[in-house]
Amino acid sequence: MIETAGLSRAQLRRLLRERRRALAPRRQRQAARRLYRQLAQHPLFRRCRHVALYLPNDGEIDPGLLLEAAQRRGKATYLPVLNAWPATRMVFQRIHPGEPLRLNRFRIREPWPNRARQRKVWTLDLLLMPLVGFDPEGGRLGMGGGFYDRSLAYRARHRYCRKPVLLGLAHECQKVDRLALASWDVPLEATVTDRAWYAAGRRMARQGQLHRNPCGACE
Repeated sequence: MIETAGLSRAQLRRLLRERRRALAPRRQRQAARRLYRQLAQHPLFRRCRHVALYLPNDGEIDPGLLLEAAQRRGKATYLPVLNAWPATRMVFQRIHPGEPLRLNRFRIREPWPNRARQRKVWTLDLLLMPLVGFDPEGGRLGMGGGFYDRSLAYRARHRYCRKPVLLGLAHECQKVDRLALASWDVPLEATVTDRAWYAAGRRMARQGQLHRNPCGACE
């Protein structure tokens, strides 16, 4: 675990990105299989019908086995797509097995935009999110673009709308002792690594955001 004292967010982000990029391909494949075993039979994953994932980039842990499992089980699966305008926005679009993809402006694979197949984020059941760093209480350090935080900003305005369940996915080496959250940061319900689950109960309870029915409809 990395101690964050004395490190700026930029320094911490650079250090953690170097850590995950340094993982050999064999280690990445092992981590992906272990992540699959952590999540594939968990009730959150088994019960939810609409699940959004991501395609890995820059050393991120790969949820591809979970994507395949969700599609085999008949779940609706979604990937993030960057808006052409406004350029700071991101949407979630349904994807089918074997569908052609393109590279977006960050050289990340995404579906070709199709508004008819896009779904509002608050109607998803489960959102599996990439991250650069995390702490055991739900803190998430992203790449710095703010796309996920902007997409989830409605949760601060509608405190009782708890969909979707937010799970961060990470390598164990991305764990830090404590992240100071900015006002716009959206905390996670839990982070799942190739080694363990880190539920964010204490922080979420303090913020009045711990919900009882994670796959239920917004109240």
